Amino acid sequence: MNLSMETRENILVVKLKGELDHHSAESTRKKIDKAIIEKGSKNIILDLKELSFMDSSGIGLIMGRYKNISQKDGKLFVISGNQYVDRILKMSGLLKIIEAYPEMDTALKNI
Repeated sequence: MNLSMETRENILVVKLKGELDHHSAESTRKKIDKAIIEKGSKNIILDLKELSFMDSSGIGLIMGRYKNISQKDGKLFVISGNQYVDRILKMSGLLKIIEAYPEMDTALKNI
């Protein structure tokens, strides 16, 4: 799992690449949570376009970050465009509560 983060106007942008599974979810969660605290970000965009695999641990990671950021009156958005990840997001019901966009620019305009 490769993880990169940047901040754009109080928005934490997290790009995930590779496999988000039970082997990588915990360390990824800790890094994201640390960045939220250090940067004081109110909103998060998770870019999932380059994920090759995601299991229930990945769904849990997304839900946990959604819950945490919502308690701070923030929002969490996902960038997908990956058919595999889109299917998992739909099947899990995450798209009923989290906004998803195909491109980063679209998400940034809607925050």
